Amino acid sequence: MENFEGRIEKLIDLLVLKVPELVAGVVILIVGRYVIKLILKILNSRFEKRNLDISIRGFILSLLKFVCYTLLILTVASTVGIQTTSFIAALSAFGLAVGMALQGSLSNFAGGVLILLFRPFEVGDYIDSQNGSSGTVEKIDLLYTTLKDANGIRIFSPNGTLANSVIKNFTKITSRIFDFIVGIGYEDNIKTAKEIILNILTKEEYILKSPAPMVFVDSLGDSSVNLTVRGWIDRDQYWDTFNSLQEKIKLAFDDKGITIPYPQTEMLIKNAPKDLQN
Repeated sequence: MENFEGRIEKLIDLLVLKVPELVAGVVILIVGRYVIKLILKILNSRFEKRNLDISIRGFILSLLKFVCYTLLILTVASTVGIQTTSFIAALSAFGLAVGMALQGSLSNFAGGVLILLFRPFEVGDYIDSQNGSSGTVEKIDLLYTTLKDANGIRIFSPNGTLANSVIKNFTKITSRIFDFIVGIGYEDNIKTAKEIILNILTKEEYILKSPAPMVFVDSLGDSSVNLTVRGWIDRDQYWDTFNSLQEKIKLAFDDKGITIPYPQTEMLIKNAPKDLQN
């Protein structure tokens, strides 16, 4: 009985000695929770003002909340006298193992964060990237970006390679340049051909007048004189206008008698001398 009472007294003495540490731990826990909530509230308000994507906003806040509460718990545990060294070591080893296992996914995640932060393109933009992906952006996730190409095929492009490649955004411009070559015969009049093409270009509604469209001799080919046709078209009408131009030029050339030659090879056959024929 006396032994039991002695143990109770030692336990009470230990608790009395630990009271300041326990009180400090509770205070740190209460104040820490308040500070974490305040920080998250301020960050969320800043993210909303910057119109940050809601998916990355939620992920960053959740990750920051996890890190802050982990540090808070470790601080409280250390304050009340609990050894946290082994726990920190185990947590570090676990984080390293997860990082090595998900190396590719982490690269894609980092790329997704960069895309959502800096916004080189948005949903609805038509892009062409150096990694071989091109099409209209349908969805931007943290790991993959979904595109839809001209054939209606959905392309899932990893954000890691997409963020590290050169990206051409055709939606961010108001007009696009067109440039193609038309060949005419050597016997045709170059000046007349240029006037016909320029007349078609100036009558097109969606071809910009400034900078003015131009037609010039690009090269003297084996079978044709090659004329470069160049100008700017309103972005929204680019493909319709571009596709109709060459048809209109061909019909106008036919009407004026100007030929568009195709590659051909002339062969000269010589008869052998009579003495060799015998």
